[in-house]
Amino acid sequence: MPVTESMFLIAETRDQPMHVGGLQLFIPRDGQTTEELADEICERFYAATDIAPMFRRRPATPAQMAGYMAWTEDEDIDFDYHIRRTILPRPGGPLQLLRYVSLNHGALLDRRRPMWEVHIIEGIAGGRVGLYSKIHHSVVDGVSALRLLQRALSTDPDDRSGTAMWVRRPSRKRSKKPSKSLLGTFTGAAGAVVDAAGQVAGLGPAAARIAAAGLTDKDYVAPMQMAPTTMLNQSIGSARRFAAQDWPIERLRDVAQAQQMTVNDVILAMCSGALRAYLDEHDDLPAESLVAVMPVSLHTEGDADGNAITAISVRLATDLDSPADRVAAIKASSKSAKKAVRGLKPLQALALGAATTWPLAFATVPGFVEYTPRGFNLMISNVPGPEEPLYWNGAKLDGCYPVSIPMEGLAMNITVTTVAGKAGFGIIGARAQLPSLQKILVHLESALAELEALEPAQD
Repeated sequence: MPVTESMFLIAETRDQPMHVGGLQLFIPRDGQTTEELADEICERFYAATDIAPMFRRRPATPAQMAGYMAWTEDEDIDFDYHIRRTILPRPGGPLQLLRYVSLNHGALLDRRRPMWEVHIIEGIAGGRVGLYSKIHHSVVDGVSALRLLQRALSTDPDDRSGTAMWVRRPSRKRSKKPSKSLLGTFTGAAGAVVDAAGQVAGLGPAAARIAAAGLTDKDYVAPMQMAPTTMLNQSIGSARRFAAQDWPIERLRDVAQAQQMTVNDVILAMCSGALRAYLDEHDDLPAESLVAVMPVSLHTEGDADGNAITAISVRLATDLDSPADRVAAIKASSKSAKKAVRGLKPLQALALGAATTWPLAFATVPGFVEYTPRGFNLMISNVPGPEEPLYWNGAKLDGCYPVSIPMEGLAMNITVTTVAGKAGFGIIGARAQLPSLQKILVHLESALAELEALEPAQD
């Protein structure tokens, strides 16, 4: 088991479950009822018995010792345990749906079984069927999870081959060019060793460049720099509260074009305005700017599913009252972070991510959160997906909302997926520590409206 996977098992406690999840909503195809769609999903899922290895994995026994070092695979999967079907209480509105996800997301996954669950949800107002899934972060990261969902869907509304995300996919064809001789194998392995050695040798210069950026670039948030302490940064319990909503991606793109920024920067600006309003409501808005850590995918096209991420820090400019000033500051901070990372080799990028997120490694140590300064206040992720409308056996995907991980000292997590023309925001927080979390959704809309009202940026 690579350390990039085992660290999520080591960090897990009863109050800090380390699984990621997602909520998808589907509209039945013409002539199909919600009950018929739920029946079809169940039938296809139970029939999907050719299961990919990652969905058979569980920590080796005993889970608290060998399970941090090695995986084992179960041959028989108990679908009655992993696949769950439920009906929401009336009226089945957003409150009931989000409450269901909130309650289930706080429960640990069983390490004696492959660590995933899928919940088929009926009784949703508006005639839709929901799918809530959760998978341990040691098995997948957010990019891989979205990939798995995408492969189970189709851009063709007439396609009826829809199945489950855990179905084994055909192996990618290897190139025929590399030699199969011993010499070819040896030179390939030697090249990999030389490349890795070169990356290790480059860690020092890369670290020096990052340190120099932290000293000379006022917009760059270097590892080990401190962030203010807020209600977002306290010890948490296991209970969760989940809030979700989507916005047309075109609204975000129009702002990005007008302000000469990226869609990712628009998302940061929306979160900045919303967090500023939320903290101000609770008399907890600090004089210094909040800092967000942003996971950055290291996945490349055609690589294996799993975990491949690093992290950068961005100043959210929540200390600035003017939306225009916040936009300018966020653009500058984001640009500086990307500039510092640009050109790093994968191993060097991983080292930067480790240096950026170092407090997470000690967050569960008693007293650490209360008495140790922190480098960031929350995580904000953006996981881009396909832009075309997506279908499962003709049922249209109508909403896709990520459900991520609050952690000790990081009571809120905001994750966004841009799929099928919508930006779906999923906000997960510690229930007792963050009251009225759902108000963040109102503040996000207000923040977007403020951005839309700004004068276009000048070249």
